[in-house]
Amino acid sequence: MRTFQISSIVAVCLAFGFVCSCQQDRTAPKQLERTPEVSSSNASPTSVDNRPVIVTFGDSLTAGVAGRSYPEDLQDLIDQSGLHYRVDNQGVSGDTTTDGLARIDNVIAQHPRLVLLEFGGNDGLRGVPVSSTEKNLEEMINRFKKESIPVFLLGITLPPNYGPDYVKPFTAMFPKLAQQFDLKLMPFLLLHVYQNGTLMQPDGIHPNGDGNKIVARDVFALIKPTLARDSQK
Repeated sequence: MRTFQISSIVAVCLAFGFVCSCQQDRTAPKQLERTPEVSSSNASPTSVDNRPVIVTFGDSLTAGVAGRSYPEDLQDLIDQSGLHYRVDNQGVSGDTTTDGLARIDNVIAQHPRLVLLEFGGNDGLRGVPVSSTEKNLEEMINRFKKESIPVFLLGITLPPNYGPDYVKPFTAMFPKLAQQFDLKLMPFLLLHVYQNGTLMQPDGIHPNGDGNKIVARDVFALIKPTLARDSQK
């Protein structure tokens, strides 16, 4: 598991909330808009793609809102590196961890080589108790572990108007789970894009096409050693 300082991630969270335009009221949070699910496979609909599957499983940060999603760019990076894997984008905008649990069987049915798990943002925007969000993530991780499917955890943060009593345990939840289950972790998925307005959409929440290329690069750096090692078996 990557090493990091919780206090540093909390500081990033506060900065993220300051620069973004998502200063929602907790009583009426802005839900991430739902968009159709997107598949990142480069295979044509009539062809059979037998490459091992990587499932990107999450909400709108995974599904993409406008332009290309990070899973599409991740597929390009994998192809360019000569690694033979197919990315299946199972992101659905607006999904909470409860929604993710409701459709986890669809992911398991793919028998993926690994899962990139990104949930929690919509729970936070709705003010769902952190303990409930954490319990749902634990259940998802346990379901994948039961099927011997490796999980890579992609964390997210919240704006500071949700208050330190909520933001701090929410932010700490991801490294806590990574340590508990010995998972590879990216504490903050948008770390290298959130401060740059040219890489973010006007809502201040989602990366644009250029931003998603950077997100894909960061995610690829996280999983590449595992992919390369598996390819040598």
